[in-house]
Amino acid sequence: MEASVTHRLLNVSAAAIAIAGVIVPPSVRAQQPEIAIAVAFTEGPAVDREGNVYFTEMVAQRIMKLSASGVLTTFRENSNGANGLLIDPQGRLVACEGAESQRTGVLIKNKPQVTRTDVQTGRVEVLADNYQGKPFVGPNDVTIDGKGRLYFTDLTGGAVYRIDGPGQLARILAVPEIQRPNGIQISPDDKQLYLIEANGAAGGARLIRAYDLHPDGTVGNMRVHYNFSPGRSADGMSIDTQGNLYASAGMNQLRGTSETLDTKTGVYVISPQGKLLKFIPIPEDFITNNAFGGPDMKTLYVTAGKTLYKVRTDVAGLPR
Repeated sequence: MEASVTHRLLNVSAAAIAIAGVIVPPSVRAQQPEIAIAVAFTEGPAVDREGNVYFTEMVAQRIMKLSASGVLTTFRENSNGANGLLIDPQGRLVACEGAESQRTGVLIKNKPQVTRTDVQTGRVEVLADNYQGKPFVGPNDVTIDGKGRLYFTDLTGGAVYRIDGPGQLARILAVPEIQRPNGIQISPDDKQLYLIEANGAAGGARLIRAYDLHPDGTVGNMRVHYNFSPGRSADGMSIDTQGNLYASAGMNQLRGTSETLDTKTGVYVISPQGKLLKFIPIPEDFITNNAFGGPDMKTLYVTAGKTLYKVRTDVAGLPR
């Protein structure tokens, strides 16, 4: 499948927008986003050194590839419910796979696992599919630290894991200390781990937790970094070279949960001190994730609904 990329600047009102209970004036807004490509329900973008953007399409269960020249192709059919993606330092594609999904009313069961794909040969390697003999439930998102260790969330399984190498897996967080872990990121200096809680149930945690990340890959000293409640929490997030988080959060339409519309749909740029710096409005529900790319790492790709957006940023991002 191939398609030409379309570009259309979105017109967003300059009036102040109320987000997460705070009125955000135009002075703290970022640049307006462009549409990079539209397909179906998009998730988990990751960008390689050549500028190719990989992202998941959750309805048909594919991994898509948008080349630097704007050509869209299907990188992998039958993605096994792939969700969050990451390009590792060797240029391999890491994928969280296996969450159950619905297609035309039929429940599709996939194998929960984390894989690594050689993008040149297509060879797929399973990095982890169980913890102490118990299968995962639904690996969701993944990040990497400066030592090359992978950290991933099992959202429906209520746990966070670390992969140190082949056959080396550790669980670093689990219920009841966390609820529904979604997006995950690590600070540029490898000293902080950030975890999104995305619990839409009444009284559920809808926030970003911050932890001290110890040299051995364990975490401690949890504190609430940013709270989205009572609105929809963030889904995925990326981080820039200054340690600011870019969290894809909010919704513009109700979806049958206890979440409210107080958190508008967009990317929330949050400082290392937990302060909202900028808000990038995205017009389409449901926003899911984002990742940095481009020659200067100042292009932020955002997945939302059927669309992959892109927006220029002032600060370069990290490939995490």
